[in-house]
Order: sequence, then C-alpha cells, then structure tokens
Amino acid sequence: MVIKIKEGEEKLVGVIGDEDTVTGMLLAGVGDNNAEKKARYGPNYFIATRDKHLDQLEEAFTRMTNRPDIVVVLITQGVANDIRHLIVDYDKTIPAVLEIPSKDIPYDANDDTVLCKVNIALGNGDVVRGKKKK
Repeated sequence: MVIKIKEGEEKLVGVIGDEDTVTGMLLAGVGDNNAEKKARYGPNYFIATRDKHLDQLEEAFTRMTNRPDIVVVLITQGVANDIRHLIVDYDKTIPAVLEIPSKDIPYDANDDTVLCKVNIALGNGDVVRGKKKK
C-alpha cells in the first residue's frame, strides 16, 4: 500500500510480525513492489519465526524505522515484547510504531508502549520500560 503525501512523494507502511499477520497485510496490499526501493532498502516487511534470532528482529526494526519512505510500522505485540527495549527507547514521530494483535497472542494494553505514552501525556499513568506502574 503506497500512501501519496505530495505529488511524486510516496510513503509506505512497514510490517513486522508472525507469518499469518504479515501474509494478511501483504495480501491487503502493504507490500512494496518497487524493485529499486527493494534493492536499496530491502523489503518493507519482516516475518518473525521461531528460528529468527533477536538480533535479526532488532535489525529489521532499526532498518524500517530508519527508512525515509516508511511512515508507519505495524508490529505484532508478541514480536514487540521481544524487542521492547528498542520500542521504549524509540522517540521519533515518523515512522509511527503501532502494536497490533496477532491471532495467537491476545492484545494486552498494559504492554502497549504507545498507549502508555498517551496515558502519561494525559496524566493517567506512568511507564517503566514499557509497562504501566502499579
């Protein structure tokens, strides 16, 4: 899915998650088919499987959040929990990092870093390493 910002300027959505979630997003049109961009930056998606190492997840997150053509990174909460340290320290507005549920792991609002930051801004909570203080 290509988002047109200005004439000639196209932005993408990045996806990091389990195979089912990423496949669904690709079928919905999120995948970038520009061969030049793929050669320069790599794909705008990453499938996290059990055999992937933590450093591969960290590299995929860092690569996508540093791409100038990605404005939103969707990441399943299960994967986000694995690289929570990077997400908590991430402080850019664009690309926005949004945690989404997967079919295997239920969504937990207390683990959602963006939601915790919104609660702090509204004066409704505090965050310690991505978790709401009790």
